Amino acid sequence: MSITRINEFRAMEGNSDLLLDQLILLVPVIEAAQGCLSCQLLQSQKSRNHFILIEVWDDAHSHQASLKDISPEVFHEVRKYLAAPPTGEYYEYCHAR
Repeated sequence: MSITRINEFRAMEGNSDLLLDQLILLVPVIEAAQGCLSCQLLQSQKSRNHFILIEVWDDAHSHQASLKDISPEVFHEVRKYLAAPPTGEYYEYCHAR
C-alpha cells in the first residue's frame, strides 16, 4: 500500500519566486528516487508564499532513504527563503468501512 507525504513550505515575504525556483529544482530529483510514484508542487492561490509538495511513495522507508540523495546544499538553499521550518506528514488512503 502506497503512502502520501504532504510537505508545506512558507516563503518569507518577497521570496516566493526564489523559493518556487528551488522547489521546482527538487521535483525531478524526488521523482527519480527509488520508490517515488509521483510528486506534485502546488502554490496557493490565496497566499502566494505558501507551497505544498505532495509525494506518493511505495512506503515511508523509501521516502526516508531518498533524503540522502538530496545534497545538503539544496536544503540550505531552500531554507534561505523560508519564513518558518517546513512541515510534513505521512498520510494513507482511507477505505470504505
